[in-house]
Amino acid sequence: MALDPYRRLLKIPGVPTLLLVGLLARMPATAVGMALTLHVAEVMGLGYGPAGLIAMASTIGSAIGSPLSGRFVDKHGLRPVLTVTTVAQAAFWASAWAMPFPVLLAAAVPAGLLALPVFSVTRQCLAAMVPVEQRRSGFALDSMLVEMSYMVGPALAVAGITAFGSGVTLTAIGVGLTLAGVGLILLNPPVRSAEELKAETVQVPRRQWLTPAFVALLGTAAAATFVLTATELSLVATMNEAGQTVWVGLAVAIWCVFSLVGGFVYGGLSRGFSPLALIAAMGVLTIPVGLVGGGWHWLVLALLPAGLLCAPSLSSTVDALSRWVPSAARGEAMGFHGTALLIGGAASAPIAGAVIDGAGPEWAFVLAGVVGVAMVLVALPFWRRRPGAGPGRSLEQEVAELAEREPVEPVAAVRGTDEPVGTGESPRE
Repeated sequence: MALDPYRRLLKIPGVPTLLLVGLLARMPATAVGMALTLHVAEVMGLGYGPAGLIAMASTIGSAIGSPLSGRFVDKHGLRPVLTVTTVAQAAFWASAWAMPFPVLLAAAVPAGLLALPVFSVTRQCLAAMVPVEQRRSGFALDSMLVEMSYMVGPALAVAGITAFGSGVTLTAIGVGLTLAGVGLILLNPPVRSAEELKAETVQVPRRQWLTPAFVALLGTAAAATFVLTATELSLVATMNEAGQTVWVGLAVAIWCVFSLVGGFVYGGLSRGFSPLALIAAMGVLTIPVGLVGGGWHWLVLALLPAGLLCAPSLSSTVDALSRWVPSAARGEAMGFHGTALLIGGAASAPIAGAVIDGAGPEWAFVLAGVVGVAMVLVALPFWRRRPGAGPGRSLEQEVAELAEREPVEPVAAVRGTDEPVGTGESPRE
């Protein structure tokens, strides 16, 4: 039965609590972009150009900070990173509403750099707590919860600024992020499993896992968010052009439900699929959507096949990453994954917007699908050289062979504590 994998997953000690805390912690995080945009564009009256600059500055900071936070978690444990980022977020959001635009623009970069790493930390800890054979179900469920947080967070930001103003709303986001950080600090979930701690006797140099195949995996993850962002913009533009703007919220919500259904089914399957296959299929199925006419409901129905693949595509990239990367470097790798998702979405918005303005929204659907397929084709040669791809060789065998060939340094075992992980820098550095 499809529910059996989830029943077994939720019986693992600590997993239900981690997923619930992760869901609640992500809601204020998903409200950040919308709240800052409306605060600058509407409340400050500066328009959407300056609001875009704030979003760009925050994104740049987050893209740099995500792998750095993950690396510090790997080296020093979870609590120090969460403490620093929680304090930083509390300080920024307590005063952001009162900052003049130049100060807000300058502060957005360090605020993004020190963003609370709720997305990557939840996935890292989930990988530590869930056995390998159940991770696909775990990451599928996590992807569904992320979808739910994006359905709720931005909507709450809009409602809050409309009803109470940006001062109250931005402060409330700061309170939410602070509570999220404190909750994760108190929960202190493990970043490595007991088996990984016992087996972990070496510090694996970055060059042993940051390979062309790993970069290709990040490229496909970026392609997935490129497709999703371009599709959302194309959907909104198509409905606005047809005078059906009043139904945009409902259409996006239905599209999100497609993703939830797809993630639920995928997590219950007996075996998974390659991220390349899923993302390529999502791209191919997105291309013809712009040809559909006859009203918004037909357009949304045309999004069903590609929509069902949204959550499976993203969760499969996390699953593959957790299998490829040694546990001692999992936090940094999850951080790079988060950066790839940010880059894909950030690159998609201006490119898709230019196509919408120049050729029409139907061609932006085509662009989204073509970019997804093209990235998969670029990644395919490197994917064939991924860890464990050789005949009869497992990932553990390849890592063991690399460890024998490379000089490594001893590593201290931690379980999400404040104790340092490494005794020195990797040979690459």
